[in-house]
Amino acid sequence: MKKSYILIVTLITLAFAANASASSHKKHMDIVDTAVSAGSFGTLVAAVKAAGLVDTLKGEGPFTVFAPTDDAFAKLPEGTLQDLLKPENKEKLKAILTYHVVAGKVMAADVVGMTSAKTLNGQSLAIKVEGETVMVDDAKVVKTDIECSNGVIHVIDTVVLPK
Repeated sequence: MKKSYILIVTLITLAFAANASASSHKKHMDIVDTAVSAGSFGTLVAAVKAAGLVDTLKGEGPFTVFAPTDDAFAKLPEGTLQDLLKPENKEKLKAILTYHVVAGKVMAADVVGMTSAKTLNGQSLAIKVEGETVMVDDAKVVKTDIECSNGVIHVIDTVVLPK
C-alpha cells in the first residue's frame, strides 16, 4: 500500500513538473515560434514570411498580436490571399499584417478597458466589449493571453483590414 502511494505521488509530481516545463518552454518561445508550434496559424506564418516580418516579430518587442487563424483567412473572398502573397503586393500585405500588431504587451484584462489600440501600421483597431465577447474591429477574440518571450497573442476569428 505504502509503495503504491509513493508511486502515485511520484507520478503526479512528475506530471506537474512536465506540464510546468512545457508551459515555461512556451513562454520562452517568441511570437513566430509560438504561432508555428500552435498549428492553427499556418496561413498567418506564411503571410508573415511573404511580407518580410519574421525578424520584426522575432524581435525584442514586446508586441501584442491579434492573430487570425487559418479558418479566419479562409473567410476572405476567393483569390484574395493568393493575390496578397504575390511579391508585387508585399507592401499591401505588410500593411494588413501590421494592422494586427500593437506595440507593447497588452493582456486581456487590459484590452477590455480599451476602446481602441494603435497598431504598428499607424491606424487604430476599434475595441468593443459586449458582455463576455471582445471584438477587435469585426473580429471576435476567441482565445487570449498566449504569452510569448516577446509579447502576447490573442486569437481572432476574422482577418481585420485597415481602413
